[in-house]
Amino acid sequence: MSPKKKSQHPAEQPKAEAPADEGTSKDEVPPKPKAPSTVPSKRKANTKDGPAKAPRRSARGAPASQPDPLTLIKYLLSPESLDSCRPKDENEDVQKRGKDLRTYSSSTFSPFEELICAVILSRPISHALGLRSIRTLFNEPHEYTTPKKIRDAGFEPIRKALDEARTQHRQKTAEELVILADAVVDYLGDGENDEREMLKSHVKGLGKTGLDIFARRIQAQWPKLYPFADQRTLSGLQKLGLSDTAEELKKLLDEHWINLDVKGFPGDEDEKKRRVFVQVLERAVGVDLEGNADV
Repeated sequence: MSPKKKSQHPAEQPKAEAPADEGTSKDEVPPKPKAPSTVPSKRKANTKDGPAKAPRRSARGAPASQPDPLTLIKYLLSPESLDSCRPKDENEDVQKRGKDLRTYSSSTFSPFEELICAVILSRPISHALGLRSIRTLFNEPHEYTTPKKIRDAGFEPIRKALDEARTQHRQKTAEELVILADAVVDYLGDGENDEREMLKSHVKGLGKTGLDIFARRIQAQWPKLYPFADQRTLSGLQKLGLSDTAEELKKLLDEHWINLDVKGFPGDEDEKKRRVFVQVLERAVGVDLEGNADV
């Protein structure tokens, strides 16, 4: 599903923001040291003009190893990949608060929750701040996970929750989430409309980046969007040496389906295939956003 203009809250006039590029905009929070990646190592492709360099060889003269696609896919579907695809503070939060903590990296969300995530992650903030905001809103003591809960709470409690997340653009994000809750009551789930255009027209805060994030995730639940991969995610797949297009990734997963452990994914085989596809996309882009793709 893809996604009026309202006067700004008198308490704060939001500053003009540069176009968002998921997880790549500048952030005032000091950068965290890069955590060691556990992504299976691979040889980087030659990007310079001229003859390609010969592959590196070990002391015994064998070419340097490069993981095959099946190995990479199995890794991205495994719990071990979470350490590479999500921020350090999220890993620490899960260890402290338990595996039942709802996170963007490892939980299944409703369509409305996915909309909230898309609005937050399309803001010009870091990957870490976006995921921390989602954890704060979706878990105790707030649990702002439905249109009713957000509408009942109103602007100020939502803004205070975002204060707790120590994120940026709190006032504007809170305003947009309240507007989102109102809009969804009237428009969400209308199968006669093009969801992307409907959301873009009626949900403030969902530009192209937000629409892409939402479509990437919601295709697990909405078959007619499958297979979809936005350009940002395709970049992550390419860095891992997997696929250049959504169709290529779908074909690759179909070829290796019999060798994949998909027992933990809900639904019939068609739904499982969509959910596996989405998880590979999400973990690939997470690995890239965390700086762990080129190893």
